[in-house]
Amino acid sequence: MFMRDKDKPMVSKVFVILSVIAVVFSIIGAFGADIYLASTQWLLIAGVLAAWGVYLLLEAEFRS
Repeated sequence: MFMRDKDKPMVSKVFVILSVIAVVFSIIGAFGADIYLASTQWLLIAGVLAAWGVYLLLEAEFRS
């Protein structure tokens, strides 16, 4: 995926927001209402999204 350096901070914020949404889905699933995936799977997705968000933000900062 090729993107401009000035777009990376925005994509990073989107990944972090999606990570927070995945954590909310995990909390909802912990109370017994799984939304498509189990709670632990939502936490794994949240971790991956957060890691990509931090990576893109750091990459954009170091290239500037």
